[in-house]
Amino acid sequence: MKQFLSALALLLGACASVDNPGTSPAPATAWTPPASAMPPVTKFEATLPSAATLSLADVVSTALANNPATREAWLTARTAEASLGSRGSAYYPEVDVNASLSRQSVGSAVNPGSSSTTFAPSVALSYLLFDFGGRAATVEEARQTLIAADFEHNQTLQNVVLAAEQSYFQTLDAKALLGAQAATLKERKSELDTADARHDAGLATIADVLQARTALSQAQLTYESIEGNLRTIEGTLATTMGLPATTRFDFGELPANVGTDTMTQAVDALIAQAQVDRPALAAARADAERARAHIEEVRSAYLPSVTLNSAAGRTFYATPSSAGSAGSFSAGVGLRFPLFTGYRNVFDVRAARLQADLAQEDVRDLTQQIGLQVWSSYYAVQTAKRRITTSRDLLASAQESANVAAARYREGVGTIIDVLTAQSALENARAQEVQSRADYLLALAELAHATGKLGAPQ
Repeated sequence: MKQFLSALALLLGACASVDNPGTSPAPATAWTPPASAMPPVTKFEATLPSAATLSLADVVSTALANNPATREAWLTARTAEASLGSRGSAYYPEVDVNASLSRQSVGSAVNPGSSSTTFAPSVALSYLLFDFGGRAATVEEARQTLIAADFEHNQTLQNVVLAAEQSYFQTLDAKALLGAQAATLKERKSELDTADARHDAGLATIADVLQARTALSQAQLTYESIEGNLRTIEGTLATTMGLPATTRFDFGELPANVGTDTMTQAVDALIAQAQVDRPALAAARADAERARAHIEEVRSAYLPSVTLNSAAGRTFYATPSSAGSAGSFSAGVGLRFPLFTGYRNVFDVRAARLQADLAQEDVRDLTQQIGLQVWSSYYAVQTAKRRITTSRDLLASAQESANVAAARYREGVGTIIDVLTAQSALENARAQEVQSRADYLLALAELAHATGKLGAPQ
């Protein structure tokens, strides 16, 4: 009794020693966590690129190595692989080792009576012989789940590649826009100097100076906005690469000339290619196969199953007058047949079939969505390609118009309004020309992703 009370006291003391973090004292008061409730800060080691100026390949490889989404998808696939191994264990017999040790004492304080000790180890074996395909369906369901998880991993890789390409081209786009706006700033400052000189010479009014100064301030404000946007995009790119947002690299410049060769594949061929190469669609098909296997698993649960059972053991006993042991062995075949389940089997099978039909409709829906994505991306590339030529023509015309307006103003023929209007058109033309190049590269990347290619066409 004394030992029992001591053990109970230790158990109660252990329960009382559990740290209680408590709650907030009032609904409007924030909870203050104690030190024991603060989880440790998790530190991650990222793979850093070695190049000083990162190319697109450097950005993509770094993102694939560091982005948490790739590792999450990979771990999900590995979990599905372990689950398949677990389901496959149903093809092997299950062996259990059991043992019991007991001490029995019969008597009182006046009559001590007798006591005995018993030790009984045993081994039990159970093996499923036949279950109308339920075991095979369970394994096939896990197998299709693994296949879907592997395809989802591949799709995640492609999604990360696309995100890295988009952030990379957006960064180059913002840098090019910043350079174009810097050229506009230089021109606005030059026109302000010209307006000041003409005003000092009595050839222009103060209104010309004020208008030129306003245009310069507007250009400076646009420059600062583009610069702030560039910092944001750089943070997004660093995060896509799996690095802290504060990480800074040099990413080069937006190519002045981008290849706009005519595509050799028609859109119909690209759509057909996407239906074969898109991992997301393959994963959906695997999910549909898993749902079909689940029908067989559910159906077999209400059919007979035959199991082999066997057990062997020995019991050792000891009393004050004798000691010995006795062995035991048993083997048999068991049959289980659920005769009536309240129609639960009917509804379970119906639900499994409906889930399989739903999975098949998901495949059909995704097939149509992928076709639309390829269609849209294909014509986005065609449009972006035409916009490059048009924007270059627009830039050349705007540049010539701005040069003429500036020369006329310096000669005292034109007005400052003509100059500022022409320079505003030139500023827009520069931005559109830069944007057209970036849009074309982005459209190529999105088309490659839509067709199931891992990277953008070179």
